[in-house]
Amino acid sequence: MSKRDDLIAKYADDLKSKCGMSADMDLLTKVTIGCGPSIYNADASTVSSSDNAELETVKNNFLIKKLGLADGPKLDEAIDSVMTTYGKSNRNKYRAVVYYMLTKHFSKESVYA
Repeated sequence: MSKRDDLIAKYADDLKSKCGMSADMDLLTKVTIGCGPSIYNADASTVSSSDNAELETVKNNFLIKKLGLADGPKLDEAIDSVMTTYGKSNRNKYRAVVYYMLTKHFSKESVYA
């Protein structure tokens, strides 16, 4: 398996063990590919839920630019909900997993079709 395949398997395991959901592997693969080379960088591959600047980046660059959602309180609520589901105390929240859960939350799978 390639390094990307290994990471996708790790993300699927995180979804199952930490979030209690089984992954749509096709969508998870597309979301992971959409993250680009950031998945191979230790710092860029994770999202810090305690860093407000990081959460703003997720909102602006992913939810607004990538998924095409309008800015508003629903975006912050969704990010908070995903972070809670992933586990606030869990230090390693993988960006691809967070993006996957946000894509599912807003039913925006069509962006990756």
